[in-house]
Amino acid sequence: MVLSTQTWKQYYLCRSELEFRVESGRPEDFTCKAIDGHTGQIDQLAYISTNEYRFDGREKSVVCTVSTDCTVRAWDLREGTEIWSSPVQPAPLVNLVTYPQWQLVVTVDTQGLIKVWNAETGCECASFSLLTYSSVMETCDHPQGLFLLAACAEGNLYALMMPQLQVVSKVTVFPHSSVNLVVSPDQLWVFASAQDSDLGPKVFYTQSLLEPLEDEPPICTTLLVRLSSRACWASDEAARLIVMHRNDNGTQLVVTTFELKAEKFRARTNILVQQMTSFPLPDAMMPPHLMKGPGSQLILLASGSELLLFTIHGLQLAAFQDYQQPITSLWVDPTRVITSSLDLSLHIYVWNKENKYPVLKSCYHLLGGSHRWASGFIHVKSDSMSIVGMEARSMGTSILRSYCFKVQRS
Repeated sequence: MVLSTQTWKQYYLCRSELEFRVESGRPEDFTCKAIDGHTGQIDQLAYISTNEYRFDGREKSVVCTVSTDCTVRAWDLREGTEIWSSPVQPAPLVNLVTYPQWQLVVTVDTQGLIKVWNAETGCECASFSLLTYSSVMETCDHPQGLFLLAACAEGNLYALMMPQLQVVSKVTVFPHSSVNLVVSPDQLWVFASAQDSDLGPKVFYTQSLLEPLEDEPPICTTLLVRLSSRACWASDEAARLIVMHRNDNGTQLVVTTFELKAEKFRARTNILVQQMTSFPLPDAMMPPHLMKGPGSQLILLASGSELLLFTIHGLQLAAFQDYQQPITSLWVDPTRVITSSLDLSLHIYVWNKENKYPVLKSCYHLLGGSHRWASGFIHVKSDSMSIVGMEARSMGTSILRSYCFKVQRS
């Protein structure tokens, strides 16, 4: 609740009405806008507005995008307009992350050049070159300050202090291999895995990356799993890691849940890893390409055009077949799940948490444009009051399609 804007009763009534509209999806409850401006393909998008419920007339949903047209741009989803655009950069931009509370945007291009931008004005603030290609970046808001974690194609992991992009530490994680990164919800752990490699994934204790000790390597441990393909953190648990990998003989996909703990012994901190559960995925299932850990006991998987919900013990709770074509993106928050597909629609699900395990309810589709001009949605994100999908179009271009829910103010 934004203080001094309304009473608790007004806030409750407004939010209840908004959540009803989001769940029901009636055409009169939201506005849809096609937002065009990039001359190339959009590779990534992220919100730069804070995820707050506001009912004081100042609510905004603002996203940033990067594109192969070598620009980063900011958009007002409610108005359907461009707020600012950067000058054309030396190389195509491939990824971005944002710090909404500090109004900062960080981009990286195909040559490994990282730049920080002011999210309100679009002014460039700082830059740093990784020297080799990278598209992997993670934000880290730590008691020691604001940091950026970036991994490059040669297998190095950099910890950079924001906003000046000062190098705090540099670690070789997997020599000459591209690295995937996933930071835990409490920012205390960093999961790192090598792409297309049989090397065991590693978990770093974040503080040892941000406050490195002279002549000592960062604190990390290697997980004893083979050919890991996906990993995520349970959203409601600080140190619960879920990893999809092959079994010992490499014949079956397995999902294993670990609990991590940092234990101090004298002047040294050690990482303790305990395996909680492990279960094989059905042989008939297409290998899942997306995985999320909603709550502490659930695993959400996208397998082809099917969305499946399991417990961490392997009990299948639900399977949804709401698409004719593959699911391309998966957005999860405490109230809903949103998926995108190449069939040019977004699908909304809501959580029912009245049972032992939360249950997903399939609600409705949000439709995109014409198949004559578009090839489908390839990404989706949401905040408390809007949903935005990235719609791939012909001739290698992309547009944004926003769905903003109307606010009934008391």
